[in-house]
Amino acid sequence: MALSLLPVSSPTFPLHHPPSSLYHHHPHRTKLQALVFRKFSLGKERVRGGFMGKKGGGFLWVSPSSSSSSLSVCWASNGGGGDLGRDNYEEDDEAGDESEADDDGDEYDEEISGSASVLPERWDVLGLGQAMVDFSGMVDDDFLERLGLEKGTRKLVNHEERGRVLRAMDGCSYKAAAGGSLSNSLVALARLGGKPIGGPALNVAMTGSVGSDPLGGFYREKLRRANVAFCSEPIKDGTTGTVIVLTTPDAQRAMLAYQGTSSTINYDPCLVNLISKTNIFIVEGYLFELPDTIRTITKACEVAHRSGALVAVTASDVTCIERHYDDFWEIVGNYADIVFANSDEARAFCHFSSKESPESTTRYLSHFVPLVSVTDGARGSYIGVKGEAVYIPPSPCVPVDTCGAGDAYASGILYGILRGVSDLKGMGALAARIAATVVGQQGTRLSVRHASELAESFAYRIKSSTVGSDISSDHISSL
Repeated sequence: MALSLLPVSSPTFPLHHPPSSLYHHHPHRTKLQALVFRKFSLGKERVRGGFMGKKGGGFLWVSPSSSSSSLSVCWASNGGGGDLGRDNYEEDDEAGDESEADDDGDEYDEEISGSASVLPERWDVLGLGQAMVDFSGMVDDDFLERLGLEKGTRKLVNHEERGRVLRAMDGCSYKAAAGGSLSNSLVALARLGGKPIGGPALNVAMTGSVGSDPLGGFYREKLRRANVAFCSEPIKDGTTGTVIVLTTPDAQRAMLAYQGTSSTINYDPCLVNLISKTNIFIVEGYLFELPDTIRTITKACEVAHRSGALVAVTASDVTCIERHYDDFWEIVGNYADIVFANSDEARAFCHFSSKESPESTTRYLSHFVPLVSVTDGARGSYIGVKGEAVYIPPSPCVPVDTCGAGDAYASGILYGILRGVSDLKGMGALAARIAATVVGQQGTRLSVRHASELAESFAYRIKSSTVGSDISSDHISSL
């Protein structure tokens, strides 16, 4: 893949400096290891899949992948105490599919996974994130008002507050899923790459923290059935975190997060070993709000950097960025190759006002990070590369539930990168279609059926296309 990065020192630069001589500069550091994006083009070459990473000298690469073993979960399910029963919720494996899709999905994943006792030699993607069980349900505006909750917010709650909301939902129908922003992206990616369409089947894994309670077992089993290996040992006597997602008829939601054991992320030899065998290492932004986690993230990114993996960071939440701005930039400025954010989060990264356009924000961020993905809801999205922004039109849909849209979009970008695609518009169009599919259903997960259809459509498009996308092409918005 003709994509290279060159480490340089970082003098100041004007925002509208010519793209050919862009330097990365962070205003809060006098000297910063930075990356200059040289080229993003395959021309007419097509890489049909393979391992991707960043060599020690700072270059992105794609090499043919060897046959690898199938996925399996790393740790067996344990029992344990817990305070949430299963009487009031139903398991959500295939959001948006028919009732029998749960079984169909498991049969499909099991067929792809093969032997559950053999781990692959390398992981295509390894995520470090919060492992939390989602309880999602539809409520009306009066319900939120009675509980003093606001739409569009995410609030950390304690054990008692979580119980109060769940009691208020007594008698309501809601679904339980192995949730968390990062796991949504990883499940979608695993299902897109579940079959060798356009390349070998993808190996996807996640690390995090769950308790030895029933919800922890539920979480690990759900990821395993979705072909995402959960590779962290459960914490003895720990309690698994939960997120209550309340969606109103206008497709807006309020989220209540109880962190439980998910607030503990340990840096240990198991994590180091996993990262050293990974092609893309992705860090969930919500981890930055946990005590002392920045040290684990920094060490993990250092290992990824030395091992030649690409490092991706999800912004996750505006308030999280505002509270931990310096910590975010410590990672983004020194290690990140890819950043995922929505328009508000991107502005928070840049300290821009709400009047600044997503396009200009994307361009600005791409001075610091080789590849920037910025979503802007129903207005579309942008992919930023070396000071330029590619506009991606939205994919049409009738919105049902916007929760998980950004997570789904990120999976499309990762899938395109892993398939060796250089056509930014094509990659973005796939990401937009995945996001629209998730927005048009109740629940945050891309179903197996939809994932297979999208992967096949994307592979056909790439196979029939003879046009690559260069950063200087007409597809790039002009300054």
